[in-house]
Amino acid sequence: MSSQPQPAPHPPAPASASAGGDADTLAGAQQLTDVITRLRRALRSSIRSEFPWEALPMAQVELLQTLAASPLRVGELAARQRLAPNTVSGLISKLLDAGLVDRQPDPGDRRTARIALTEAGHQQLRDWQSAHERRLAAALESLTPTDREAVMRALPGLDHLARSLAGTDPTR
Repeated sequence: MSSQPQPAPHPPAPASASAGGDADTLAGAQQLTDVITRLRRALRSSIRSEFPWEALPMAQVELLQTLAASPLRVGELAARQRLAPNTVSGLISKLLDAGLVDRQPDPGDRRTARIALTEAGHQQLRDWQSAHERRLAAALESLTPTDREAVMRALPGLDHLARSLAGTDPTR
């Protein structure tokens, strides 16, 4: 565990701060935002210190993850990632230069191309996933059994939260 001091939790927000929830919900949202931000930052920096090759920006990793399922056109990628097409084009250009993706003819429209992972892209994604899984497993092992169990019990709710934020939760 880190010996760095942890920031104090945010004070509860007044109920009038948002029409979307009560004070407890807002306080929980603030605390969750803080924890997720610190978790992402800690994971990103710990992976980079242990695995110097890990230099892909998260936006590029997310594109590789999306492309792992099947090749897509830039517009489709932009829609799935909720990014502007020119932003995706810039990210794709960097991935093309790195040899992680390539352009393939679109069988449905010869005027456009689909972006697909190369074998190097698949390998980079596997390496990235494996490195993160090892780092998270080590961090989980460092927790008390009670904390580890609490984290694991929270996963289904966090998964529903992620799906709800993405607009893909069929239970909502």
